[in-house]
Amino acid sequence: MSRPSGETPPADRGRDGERAAARVVEDIERLIVTGELLPGQPIRQVLMAERLGVSRLPIREALRQLAAAGLVDHEHNVGYTVARLQQSDFDQIYLMRAALEREIIATLPRFTDKALTEVRRLGELVVDAAEHGDLLAMRLHNHAFHFAIFEQSPLNLVVAEVRRLWTLAMPYHAAYLYDPAARARVIAEHDQMIEALAAHDNDRLDELMNLHRRGGETSTGVMLRTTVRRPPDPADDEE
Repeated sequence: MSRPSGETPPADRGRDGERAAARVVEDIERLIVTGELLPGQPIRQVLMAERLGVSRLPIREALRQLAAAGLVDHEHNVGYTVARLQQSDFDQIYLMRAALEREIIATLPRFTDKALTEVRRLGELVVDAAEHGDLLAMRLHNHAFHFAIFEQSPLNLVVAEVRRLWTLAMPYHAAYLYDPAARARVIAEHDQMIEALAAHDNDRLDELMNLHRRGGETSTGVMLRTTVRRPPDPADDEE
């Protein structure tokens, strides 16, 4: 039986829906990472659909995916909220990061001039953001700096998991960067990492990354202790 003219084939509709949900996942993830959506904050599907200019269907699918990734929580008959880490969750994230990032660094090849130039460029963006007191830009450029390094590893699945772990913890990293001394340490450690990369000294890079990670881990517990979960709102029951 022929399909009416202009009708989208079912397979194409399915792919369009997947692409729409993927875009929504990225958009909501960005809102969480940047702090526009705070830990414990309800995500109202109708309002989010209006904000992102999509129907509720891709919002619903995106929230299911984000819940599976651990970025949002879902409670039956209540709705979705941004995940709020407990101290034990945070400790496990850093335990996994330490183990996985060590494996990534061990497999890094010698960086090409082009790859080193890109890492240096991103490091300079971190410095510029710090000098202007733009903590959000500093966090985002810091993330890009590290993944410009990690993504040189052939362990693509491990890098993807580390990216998920970073995303889970990023809303809490702002606490560390409020301290000017901490911002200066981040920049100095980045410079040392670049030197280690240029020398293809992965052992030294691993030492520096461990030091760098511990600084963030120690201070971020402050935000975990001060972030309060908002009570459920009946208006958020939008399954």
